[in-house]
Amino acid sequence: MVQELTSLPGLVALGAAVAAFVALVLASILLVRTRRLRHAQIAVLGDGKRDLVAHAEALQTAFTELRDGVERSMQHLDERTDRVEGRLDGCLAYHSVIRYDAYGEMSGRQSSSIALLDARRSGVVVSSILHRDQARIYVKPVDRGEGESELSPEEAEAVATALAAERV
Repeated sequence: MVQELTSLPGLVALGAAVAAFVALVLASILLVRTRRLRHAQIAVLGDGKRDLVAHAEALQTAFTELRDGVERSMQHLDERTDRVEGRLDGCLAYHSVIRYDAYGEMSGRQSSSIALLDARRSGVVVSSILHRDQARIYVKPVDRGEGESELSPEEAEAVATALAAERV
């Protein structure tokens, strides 16, 4: 029997048996790896009825829809922000109060001028002139920091003081 293994046909048979065994081991390893890959693929692709290309296409479609939704939301947000900023520009942004003695009396600076301006530097100046036996109230519009009618020195000071806060 030893002589049969050392002969040429015996060596060829032995080599073929070793090659077959190595092929069997490699086939077993590849089978295990293929099963693992298939299980991983099912975990990613879901039910396994779609292939990788169909799954990639579905992901691309979902990302495109998501991007379009985000763009629509951003556009809506930009429009709302523009409306809010427009409304805020019309709100009171600058104000000041100047107290003074309108008639040069020693009455303790009972008269006052109040400037109320928006972000466009427009609004009103309200002046209350108090005298011992009377009181007068004047309201003058202001447009872009300038009175539409002539402002008294105290009213102009109220506007200038309010706008000076803009530079701080």
